[in-house]
Amino acid sequence: MKKYLAEMIGTMVLVLMGCGAAVFAGAEQPFFTVGTLGVAFAFGLSVVAMAYTIGSISGCHINPAITFGVFLSGRMNGKDAGMYMLFQVIGAILGSTVLWFLAKDSGSTTTLTGANGFTEGMMLQAFVAETVFTFIFVLVVLGVTAKNGLNKFAGLAIGLTLVLIHIVCIPITGTSVNPARSIGPAIFEGGAALSQLWLFIIAPLLGAAISALVWKGITVENEMANIE
Repeated sequence: MKKYLAEMIGTMVLVLMGCGAAVFAGAEQPFFTVGTLGVAFAFGLSVVAMAYTIGSISGCHINPAITFGVFLSGRMNGKDAGMYMLFQVIGAILGSTVLWFLAKDSGSTTTLTGANGFTEGMMLQAFVAETVFTFIFVLVVLGVTAKNGLNKFAGLAIGLTLVLIHIVCIPITGTSVNPARSIGPAIFEGGAALSQLWLFIIAPLLGAAISALVWKGITVENEMANIE
């Protein structure tokens, strides 16, 4: 249960800090503006902070797509994977609840919870973006957390990769690559966010599945273990 609670707390922090930056300091806000780059770093730094906080407890997935990729790569069992995903979604809802309360009377010009979305006619581009960027993200996670990976720097590498992905993807979808991060805000946002939510669940999970297959095909961690 401790690792499930850790995943819940970590995902709550990710949503609160990352989406919070978009709501309070994203582009064209009436307050101090950090723009796309600032929001990207807010998400990435949240991952770095949580990686070194709960990484020793749960591995700090805080993302159902990562958990799905880890499961498909054979590093965790189905029960743990399912419970991780459940508590990640609960954490995202908790983070969105706090953010909604803080933002509802703030005058923010952005959606009150930083929900993901795409404009009409851009569905295919959004699906491809979320699939490809999740593939890259999960592949990095699988690589740096491998038995022969650079584990001490895993949190930093994963966080900076998320920053990089957000810089490119924010203009396309607001960047999800994380079904829990999309579910929590969409519940409060409603409307288009809920109607488009399917894409931000299916595409990241597809990207994670592809990354697991690719990682199995290119990894040498098992070979290195046999040599040792």
